[in-house]
Amino acid sequence: MTSPDTPLGSPAGGDPTFDTLKTVLVRDYRVAPESVTLDTSLGDMGIDSLATVELLWFAEDEFKIQLPTDHVDLRTMGDVVRHIDATVAAKALLGAEAAKADTGLPA
Repeated sequence: MTSPDTPLGSPAGGDPTFDTLKTVLVRDYRVAPESVTLDTSLGDMGIDSLATVELLWFAEDEFKIQLPTDHVDLRTMGDVVRHIDATVAAKALLGAEAAKADTGLPA
C-alpha cells in the first residue's frame, strides 16, 4: 500500500486504484503527477464537484462497480480511493456469497 504522502509513480507506489485514478487526473484534468498523494485534497488539484462525479463515473466503468448513491464526503484522494476500494470489496464479498449459495455450501 502506498503511504499517504508518497506521490504515485514513485518506487513505493503500487495501489491499483490509486494508480488508475492518478492516470486519469494527470491525463484528463492536467494535474501534476507529483502532487497526487492520498492526502491531496481534490480542491487543491482543481477537482470540483462536477469533476468528482465524472471521476466516480469513470471508476464505476473501470472497476465494474455501482457506487452507492448516498452522499459521501470525499475531500481527499485517499477518501476517493477508500470509497472505491470498499465498494469493490463489498462486490467481491457478495459474489463469493452468491457462489457459495449456488453450490449449496454454507455461507
